Amino acid sequence: MPGVFKRRGAISMYKKILVPTDGSEFSVRAFKTAVELAGLFQSEIVLIHVTYTPQALWGNTVPYGYVFSQEDVAKNGQMALDATMAEVSAEGVPTKTVLEIGHPVIKIIDQIKKDGIDLVVIGSHGYGPITGSVLGSVSQRVLQKSPVPVLLVK
Repeated sequence: MPGVFKRRGAISMYKKILVPTDGSEFSVRAFKTAVELAGLFQSEIVLIHVTYTPQALWGNTVPYGYVFSQEDVAKNGQMALDATMAEVSAEGVPTKTVLEIGHPVIKIIDQIKKDGIDLVVIGSHGYGPITGSVLGSVSQRVLQKSPVPVLLVK
């Protein structure tokens, strides 16, 4: 890779790596890959979980009978972040966690811009709220809309 290495050590081609997670096996694989890259490029990792809300899925209407408290939503999101962190040792790699509530693709793209992300490492299939109908759709849309390179991990 041209420009990646100088004579006196590696320069950071990817200073900040964003890893979206939903707590799935695919997200854990993506995080593991990002940790390896971060070690190579001396990068910082931003691990983000975006919690779906009824408004993100169905607009401003809440389906009949569904009640979502902000505390429960935040708790579930933190569990996904913790589950991903627990599976991979990121020792020696600066890692920041971010919990957002809303539409995953929009929040991920916003985070890319907000943190000056250089690379997104994302699992190719996750488990959305409607398993089977949205499998992989977040990674596909992030790939299409991202202003920075995206590495899909299977």
